[in-house]
Amino acid sequence: MTLLEVLVSLAILAMIALLIYGAFDSLSRGKKGEAMRADRARQGREALLRIVHELSSAFLSMHTPTTLALVTRQTAFVGQNSTPFDRLDFTAFAHRRLTRDAKESDQCEVGYFAAEDPDVIGKMDLARREQTPIDLQPTRGGVVNVVAENIELFDVHYLDPATGLWVETWDTTSTSGGQLNRLPLEVRIQLTLKGVPGMESSAYQTKTMLPMQNPLQFGIPR
Repeated sequence: MTLLEVLVSLAILAMIALLIYGAFDSLSRGKKGEAMRADRARQGREALLRIVHELSSAFLSMHTPTTLALVTRQTAFVGQNSTPFDRLDFTAFAHRRLTRDAKESDQCEVGYFAAEDPDVIGKMDLARREQTPIDLQPTRGGVVNVVAENIELFDVHYLDPATGLWVETWDTTSTSGGQLNRLPLEVRIQLTLKGVPGMESSAYQTKTMLPMQNPLQFGIPR
C-alpha cells in the first residue's frame, strides 16, 4: 500500500468514527433531555396531587376555650393573592406520623407559597410549610420543603358557596368580607413550571372540593 492509500483509509475511518460519535452523542442528549422533561412533569403532577389531597381534609374548628387567656390554637383558611405567585395557608388533617406510637395528632397547619432559591438568582420554587401542633399563627412557623422547582406561576382561586363566584382571596380569620369561619366550596389551582432548555413551560391545572364545609362543633346541641 502506498502512503496515499493509507492516508485516505485513515481519513475514511476518522469520518466514520466522527459520525458514530455524533449519533451516540445525539442519543445521549435526547435521553437526558427526556429524563429532565419527565422529572419536571412528575414534579408538577405530584405537587398538585398533594395539594388536592391536603385540601380535601381542610377544616375549621369552633372548639376554643371561652377564656381568651387559655386559647392556644387557631384554625384558619387564608388565601392571599399576589401575581404571579399566590399563597395558601390552612389547617388540615394532613400530618403523617413517621415514628411508631408517636404522641402526635393528624391535625396541622399547611402552607404553599413561592420561595426564592438561595443558590440560584431569580429561581423560584414552590415550597410547602407544615406546622404541628396547630398554634396561634396559622400562616407562620413549621418545617419548609420544596415540592416543585423553578416555577413561573402559582395561581389559586376560591369558589364562594354563598355567591357562586370565584374570588382571588379568602380569609376565615377576618371579620370583614363575609368569610369569617367559612370555607370555600371549591379551590382551583394553576401551576406552571419553566421548561428545561429547548422545551416550553408546562402548565397544570385542577379543581377540588372541600367536603368539611361546617366548622367542627362536636358536643354542641343543635
